[in-house]
Amino acid sequence: MKRLLLVRHGESEWNAARRLQGQADIGLSETGEAQAVSLAPTIAKLAPDRVITSDLRRARRTADLLGFPEAVKEPGLREVDVGAWTGREIETIIADEPDAYRAWRAGTFAPEGGEDWESFATRTATATKAAFETANRLLVVCHGGVIRALLQTFLDLPPRRIVPVGPASLTILASKPNEDEMRLEVFNFTPGGLVLDAPD
Repeated sequence: MKRLLLVRHGESEWNAARRLQGQADIGLSETGEAQAVSLAPTIAKLAPDRVITSDLRRARRTADLLGFPEAVKEPGLREVDVGAWTGREIETIIADEPDAYRAWRAGTFAPEGGEDWESFATRTATATKAAFETANRLLVVCHGGVIRALLQTFLDLPPRRIVPVGPASLTILASKPNEDEMRLEVFNFTPGGLVLDAPD
């Protein structure tokens, strides 16, 4: 079975404060570091044969803590650029621009100076597919938006139908030999239990 192992970075300092990050290069919180360490044994058992990571600090550090300091840094796996919303508190955005925020979550709106969803989905798909061609178990350490975009790419699942991805969580897509169609095996798994209110 060919598998795509998708891991969101652990909680960042801005996740903890419920601030949108986009491509701001924010580090992990202490909680985020512990979350990544907790997930490491699960990833080790899955034995990925290739590892790529977003080149943003929070993803690179998560890859290190998972046991893969040699992970290939891939700028194409950066989070969606949220433009003028970078650094803003999510609750403030929801209070000030509720329709715009809902549309952004659905992939139909980009904040001023931000990246539109289809361009983002194309960017992340290109980076992932190129690496997946030469792997049987590809580990991708990235961001919540990237995972949602890849679920659209591989499963035709629109972003409005996907809940936020939990910090340091594992999602697995798989395909049988000689089959191009992927299927969802695992979504949002964390060793510590369910995360039902993950920050964007």
